[in-house]
Amino acid sequence: FVPSVLGIATVTFIVWMVFGPTPALSFAFVTTVSVLLIACPCAMGLATPTAIMVSTGKGAEMGVLFRKGTALEMLARIDTVVLDKTGTLTKGHPELTDFETFGDHDRESILGLVAAAESKSEHPIAEAIVQAAKDKGIDMPAVEEFNADPGFGIEAMAGGRKIHVGADRYMEKLGIDLESTAERARTLADDAKSPLYAAIDGKLAAMIAVADPLKEGSREATKVLHGLGLKVAMVTGDNRRTAEAIARDVGIDQVMAEVLPDQKASEVKRLQAAGDKVAFVGDGINDAPALAQADVGMAIGTGTDIAIEAADVILMSGDLRGIVNAVALSKRTLKTIWHNFFWAYAYNVSLIPLAAGVFYPLLGILLNPMIAAGAMSTSSLFVVFNSLRLRRFKPPIEVKAKPDETVVSEATEAAAAEAA
Repeated sequence: FVPSVLGIATVTFIVWMVFGPTPALSFAFVTTVSVLLIACPCAMGLATPTAIMVSTGKGAEMGVLFRKGTALEMLARIDTVVLDKTGTLTKGHPELTDFETFGDHDRESILGLVAAAESKSEHPIAEAIVQAAKDKGIDMPAVEEFNADPGFGIEAMAGGRKIHVGADRYMEKLGIDLESTAERARTLADDAKSPLYAAIDGKLAAMIAVADPLKEGSREATKVLHGLGLKVAMVTGDNRRTAEAIARDVGIDQVMAEVLPDQKASEVKRLQAAGDKVAFVGDGINDAPALAQADVGMAIGTGTDIAIEAADVILMSGDLRGIVNAVALSKRTLKTIWHNFFWAYAYNVSLIPLAAGVFYPLLGILLNPMIAAGAMSTSSLFVVFNSLRLRRFKPPIEVKAKPDETVVSEATEAAAAEAA
């Protein structure tokens, strides 16, 4: 743009010097200066940063923290939202719903052994099992050895017994036959419960089922995201039947099930390779690589510090409806930026002929350089005031943080200070 304007100014000066009336130098100087003033690209330089600045502030008011201005622009271009299940789509506080023993195993003693093993794990499901044992007043023996196999299960030694607890793939890895439990597992999975297994001393001892309630607003958020033309996918380590049951309940389009923690980033990369622009939403430590891989990473503000540090956007509350508001705000912001650029270009280009004196031979109109300077300022003011209209943006969904969702981590506070 600038080289073109300089070229037009040069041509204007030469034409007036050659063909202009006396005094030619005076006319040439006035018209050349007017062209340079009227075409000054100040408004173009303000078009993007003013809109980004106002939107970032508006997002903070809505509980959405944009750590990077580029994330605000990129979020408007995404076509796929990938949701982690545990702690993002669901509350992350699963409850033990079923505990069935096999053979002559005593239910309470097996639950005590399983709970003892799980007491050394930090997984939400482990907490559910331990809490169930405590609620029933069951004693848990001391754990002598413990080892976790991420994405599969745990191994422990307690009360002189070897304990393995995990998913079906973990039992298969250990060579334990699950054929007799297949039908029951399918029934539990169809009820959106996650079936797990416990083996004692190498033999199948119990089937466990846990259910993680959906967060309030998850269904509404998915519905509105569809209304914005976005595809919604879910990634989880749960077995496929359980994942598909949850997806049907929420209205999710695509399910990526039985994904190991270190494979989430690969799933995002696979979607990107297919041409999708992906926003990934997660809250856990193992979500950090996927958050970094996605075109836009969105972390739950009540999640882990590592996830928050890896994200581009932070939802200060745990409500997924914040995603809808963030996407809607980004789309409005991008639209405002395009309007700013259109006005800046159209305004400058349309007035260049007047500044160059094109209408002087016909109408006797010649633009005074002071008026040209004022007109240039008007263009910049329009861009600023147009950007300020974003302050009146109304989110599609009003999100009110509940008392238990208003606690933010130190990383969230640090990110807010950094963005400010």
